[in-house]
Amino acid sequence: MGQTTLDDDDLFDEAASEMREDVEESLGKAREALPEGDAIWDVDADNTLGVLNGLRSALDPGEAEDHLTDAKKWYTMGERADAFEDADDLAEEIETLDEVFADIEDAHEQVSDLASTVPELRGALDDAHAAAEDDAEGDAEAEADAEAEEAEAAD
Repeated sequence: MGQTTLDDDDLFDEAASEMREDVEESLGKAREALPEGDAIWDVDADNTLGVLNGLRSALDPGEAEDHLTDAKKWYTMGERADAFEDADDLAEEIETLDEVFADIEDAHEQVSDLASTVPELRGALDDAHAAAEDDAEGDAEAEADAEAEEAEAAD
């Protein structure tokens, strides 16, 4: 019986070690898959909408989010099984990456909102200026008509 218990303990320790490695590996993959800082800083576009669309694409976390989810799964499983002797570093890294992902998600939403608002705003501004030009042309025509009528009446 004692040998079986020792074997079970050894197996549990080995599984716990592998679980920690899985969490660390997934966290590493999540960090590596995050967008590069230059990807959201440097843009190549001809107009505001191009910049916003480029930024929105750069803010896509892609596979990084999947890797973080995997890390959370393994971490939760290890925590519930009380498999980790000291997992504070893992919990801190998960929390840090969660905050980064929250920031990325917030920025992505804001950029998406702007990317849909800017064309609408441009259209509204163009319409307003066109209406102002039409009014100015209408006023000029009315003034020319009034002057022509005045000239005819003076004759």
